[in-house]
Amino acid sequence: MLHSGIYYKPGSLKAINCRAGKQQMLEFCQEYGIAHEICGKTIVAVDSSELPALDRIYERGLANKVKCKIIDQSRLREIEPHAIGVRAIQVEETGIVDYVGVCRQLVDLLRQSGHSIQANAKVSKIRPQSGHSLLESNWETIRAKVVVNCAGLHSDRVTRLSGDKPSAQIIPFRGEYFKLKDSAKHLCKHLIYPVPDPNFPFLGVHFTRMVDGSIECGPNAVFAFAREGYHLSTVELRDMAESLTYPGFLRLAAKHWKMGMGEMWRSISKAAFVKALQRLMPEIQGSDLEVAPAGVRAQAVLPNGEMVDDFLIEETERHIHVINAPSPAATASLNIGLSVFEKIQRHLA
Repeated sequence: MLHSGIYYKPGSLKAINCRAGKQQMLEFCQEYGIAHEICGKTIVAVDSSELPALDRIYERGLANKVKCKIIDQSRLREIEPHAIGVRAIQVEETGIVDYVGVCRQLVDLLRQSGHSIQANAKVSKIRPQSGHSLLESNWETIRAKVVVNCAGLHSDRVTRLSGDKPSAQIIPFRGEYFKLKDSAKHLCKHLIYPVPDPNFPFLGVHFTRMVDGSIECGPNAVFAFAREGYHLSTVELRDMAESLTYPGFLRLAAKHWKMGMGEMWRSISKAAFVKALQRLMPEIQGSDLEVAPAGVRAQAVLPNGEMVDDFLIEETERHIHVINAPSPAATASLNIGLSVFEKIQRHLA
């Protein structure tokens, strides 16, 4: 998605980078012919209890200069005939993009500029040497004056590997999706989102049209039994032990265990997942859905049990660690890259 920035606290790194990054991403896609569309989305309050939270989101949108407006039931029906709600926000500037195409274009541009990219090179050691850092991997040893760690699910581990101490630990949460079968695609025209729970950093199950015409439904967010646990059956004992013995995760679980149990139930029960979708779209049935690939969110959690809800970039003398880069990191990626580049320049000065 090309996020608008409507959800984020004004002045936060998320808000600043999302607004600037979205414009940069649009210009990038237009310049290189990458598929994208500004299709708009609706954030729907299904009953009156959600109206105060909807109003707060709208106020944030205005503060962040997002093009959005409050719409009533009849206008919602015009935009999304199969969605229900008492009121909604229409976010006209939200879009969708072929992000795989974006990444491929970036790779091409880097290689054309003389840079190299080495995949499947696991770094096993980072050690200081004469004002530089030596990175030992299964590919080769690299000597660098500045190291930028953007290791996602392993960002905290790479930070420790460098001799630095991260302020947060990564806890993996798997986001599981279904997608609409061809026979049911007419049920969703654009993007349909619920009002998110303000106490939880996930947006709730929603409907997202992709640039290829498919429509994804989800995600639920469940604790993953491995850092790269893209399937329920994937278990890594080291990863589990690391999470389950971390005080921050234990405090988080104690605070949100009821919601966590609900997410886990939706993970194993398609009927429960469908019921959650039916809050937004009563017509949808389990027979309309087929399984789609899952993702894993690298959620940074502080020792006190608080989830880091903003981008978190930490610096030392020779290292720049991108510890936490949650959504809207894809939308904001070009502007985040510019920020990291500016930090690199200061290190090299």
